[in-house]
Amino acid sequence: MKKYFVTGGCGFIGSNYIRYIFNHDDSAVIVNLDKLTYAGNPNNLADFKDNERYIFYHGDICDSKIVKEIFQKHKPDYLINFAAESHVDRSIGKPDDFIQTDIFGTFTLLETAREYGLERFIQISTDEVYGSIEKGSFSETDALMPRNPYSASKAGADRLAYSYFTTYNVPVIITRASNNYGPFQFPEKLIPLFVTNALEEKKLPVYGDGKNIRDWLYVEDHCEAIQFVINNGKDGEIYNIGGGNELTNIEITDLILKETNKSKSLKQFVEDRLGHDRRYSLNCEKLANIGWQPKHDFLKAMKFTVDWYKQNDEWWKPLKSGAYLEYYKEHYKEL
Repeated sequence: MKKYFVTGGCGFIGSNYIRYIFNHDDSAVIVNLDKLTYAGNPNNLADFKDNERYIFYHGDICDSKIVKEIFQKHKPDYLINFAAESHVDRSIGKPDDFIQTDIFGTFTLLETAREYGLERFIQISTDEVYGSIEKGSFSETDALMPRNPYSASKAGADRLAYSYFTTYNVPVIITRASNNYGPFQFPEKLIPLFVTNALEEKKLPVYGDGKNIRDWLYVEDHCEAIQFVINNGKDGEIYNIGGGNELTNIEITDLILKETNKSKSLKQFVEDRLGHDRRYSLNCEKLANIGWQPKHDFLKAMKFTVDWYKQNDEWWKPLKSGAYLEYYKEHYKEL
């Protein structure tokens, strides 16, 4: 029986990871610590609330008291740190929240892991720490050049985690993944925002000329890659995780309009975001060389994702009518 300490497990990737573990390990015990900010939704895991192998703590990773309580009581084998402020737009308006959670919160987890010990500490980072690249792809050894407060805070946490491996021998592995998509993603990110807007016949706000390029990784592939790294990775190493699906934002927009059978007139170009990186791209040969590659076909997984939002409006409509709505109105006043 393995015990997993998952932080930020009520968020998009964290909740999908918990589902993945329960679907693939009948004996796993999962402790989920989540602050339940606007993007942490307990409904993402409502079907596990009566599962005796699922233990939920409502709390902040910056709170060393609750983190120590979890280590003392549950003695986790693995810690997977998904907890983070993660929306670039929000980081531009309020960077202090990102520094507090992404850096100090990671410090709190690392310090506690150093004191109590565990088999693996997985720090979930992002391709955005590398910055933008015109041609080619970033490898794990390339310099980090984050260009907004979100990616800078993630780069800080990434390097802090590595320092705890080299200085204190905490068994850290760092993963840097490309843009995720799939079910349960909070509707502020591009794909769920555009899908739900299209379903509501609202405008799809495309930044700038829409030619910014991202690599898209289906969330289940990401979860599988994390588990593969836990089982097969090496302490102190960094692994890029990509989907191999580089598309412009305008290509994503057109695909969503096609899948929702909506008019291209819903597409509206808006003023570009501050510090908007042009292209992210990862070289994932290192992970491929030890045996992992993504399994999902992009178009099929996108169709499944769009269909999920079509069939689960009771999940996303309350989110868009709540705290998120005020943010949306503030940032897209012209729509």
